[in-house]
Amino acid sequence: MTTPQGVRISSSTDGFLAGSGEPRLVSVVIPTFNREKLVGAAIDSVLRQTYRPVEIIVVDDGSTDRTREVVEAYGDPVRYVHQRNSGVATARNTGLRVARGEFIALLDSDDEWFPWKLQAQVAVLDRYPDVGMVWTDMTAVNEAGATLHDRYLRIFYNAHDLAKIEEVCDGSHSLGDAWRGAPANVAPATLLRGDIFSQILLGNLVHTSTLLARRSRLHDAGEIDVEFTPLGEDYEFHVRICSHGPVALIDASSMLYRVGAEDQLTAPHLGVHTARSNLKTVLRWLERGGARVRLPRRAVPDRLAQAYRWVGESEMHFGEWNRARPHLWRSLMHRPAQQKALILLVFSMMPVAVFRAALQVKRRLRTLNGARIAALLGKIAILGSLDPIMSLAADLMETVVLPV
Repeated sequence: MTTPQGVRISSSTDGFLAGSGEPRLVSVVIPTFNREKLVGAAIDSVLRQTYRPVEIIVVDDGSTDRTREVVEAYGDPVRYVHQRNSGVATARNTGLRVARGEFIALLDSDDEWFPWKLQAQVAVLDRYPDVGMVWTDMTAVNEAGATLHDRYLRIFYNAHDLAKIEEVCDGSHSLGDAWRGAPANVAPATLLRGDIFSQILLGNLVHTSTLLARRSRLHDAGEIDVEFTPLGEDYEFHVRICSHGPVALIDASSMLYRVGAEDQLTAPHLGVHTARSNLKTVLRWLERGGARVRLPRRAVPDRLAQAYRWVGESEMHFGEWNRARPHLWRSLMHRPAQQKALILLVFSMMPVAVFRAALQVKRRLRTLNGARIAALLGKIAILGSLDPIMSLAADLMETVVLPV
């Protein structure tokens, strides 16, 4: 299959989300696994939406707790689908295959939407027929529900700092321009619309639980690629959606995003999988994008350097030193002037105990106050001025151990 812009893509089945869907219906797909204590809040947040009609499809990825009883207790408003434990990507695909709506949204089972979310997004799609997907900001909360960050999208997805979608999107309109009944607290929110295919190659910009897409756009994009499991498939999916034309960001938070839980796919010990999927996505879409990729001259090599370094560093933390070294080398080939990548490469050639010791020192330094850290940095600077060997040692300390 080829997009209108000429980017070749892979689509698992021509019948995926075929047809126009039930007019005006929003299908909400909620994958879940052992979330009996949280999935109800996610479902309730959909039932509180001011938009109608809505169907809710909960895909149980082989839970062993009371998830089934909790979901089935809702009755007709919710469709319960069970599958053998296969991962979140497969669960989302299972839900997408049975979705009936003209519009489709994805919601993780530990997140909650604000009541106006779907109505705002459908209004944007109605107002701008060329836009195929709308996403929003999010509010980060801890497990107790306390707010950590009112606006978390650009913190969690720091690629926004590089992508600067404000420079390529039309930001001349607000949510209130598209949705006349918008609540006063969100009506002034900027609406950014445009083709961000090139910009999203600099890093993920979209949080899955915030998006609403046209059925037709997801049909063109194809199923979520399970080759990227266990983590990182969402970024590749977002790139694919953006490869088919304009999208829009409502620059306001529309949901509560729960952070810090041990069972989250964003838990730190799973970072190596995310890093590998990120690199795979970048390599795949730089090749497929071809002439459509329009970025500043240094942006592509810098992005590749960052992606290879992330994999190498994650593999070192994961204990896979032999796999880390080639990735760090490739990072330096794309951008030689990288102090951190060079120092990590040096560490990767040392006994593992040296790197572990440096990490322990870093953790201990977190307990120091600012004055003591400043004094230590002063000593490192003195060491670095003595001779080249001491300078390298100082760089190692300052880059890997500091800043804390």
